[in-house]
Amino acid sequence: MAEAAYSPAVLIPVFDHADAIGSVVAALRPHGLPILLVDDGSGECCAAVLRELADSGDGQVGLLRLEHNQGKGGAVMAGFRELARRGHSHALQLDADGQHDCADLPRFIEEGRRFPQAVINGRPVYDRSVPRSRLYGRYLTHVWVWINTLSLDIADSMCGFRLYPLAPTLALMERVQLGRRMDFDTEVIVRLHWQGVAVRNLETRVTYPADGVSHFDLLRDNLRISAMHARLFFGMLARLPLLLARRRRRA
Repeated sequence: MAEAAYSPAVLIPVFDHADAIGSVVAALRPHGLPILLVDDGSGECCAAVLRELADSGDGQVGLLRLEHNQGKGGAVMAGFRELARRGHSHALQLDADGQHDCADLPRFIEEGRRFPQAVINGRPVYDRSVPRSRLYGRYLTHVWVWINTLSLDIADSMCGFRLYPLAPTLALMERVQLGRRMDFDTEVIVRLHWQGVAVRNLETRVTYPADGVSHFDLLRDNLRISAMHARLFFGMLARLPLLLARRRRRA
């Protein structure tokens, strides 16, 4: 990809984060990138905040409204399609709840400029605000991902701060039905890795706001994630000769 074709934009899926999203957008504005907010069927309070942000008059903030909640993965995929329609080559996904450090945005954008065919993947550096249960659950997912890719290439598959090259990601979406909720982040990066897309990991500070709103459903989302790991495991077995050959070439 020629440098002239490199056209990143920020993508934020939003579902009822009325109190946090304004601060997130304010922190992103000075970096000058286009910002697309995907309203994932939020209630009227949050929807009104998003409309106000998008109606600021400078054109930097766009809004895509989904009338019915699609889940995080569904909202992100809708955003990918919309950014591609607008002519962007890359989508920098981050969360709406303020846990990601927007000051790291230039590092991700520059790494994407240097490696435009790769996924630039956030590797969280946590402070004491992180719930211990989240850390333990994430580690189990990391182990499954390392098994299912036969590599340690993906340092963290659950971080929502990530720069995607749109062309291979959209092509994957056309071929495979990806998880539409909290299972999306892990599944999409594993499947991109399977098809040969490089993953470059960048450390980024992650803070869990004391008043943050989480939409993670402990039972349903854990069941979805477990089912996803099972699907990926059998997918890995089907690709085992290819993955082993790739490991030998890299050895």
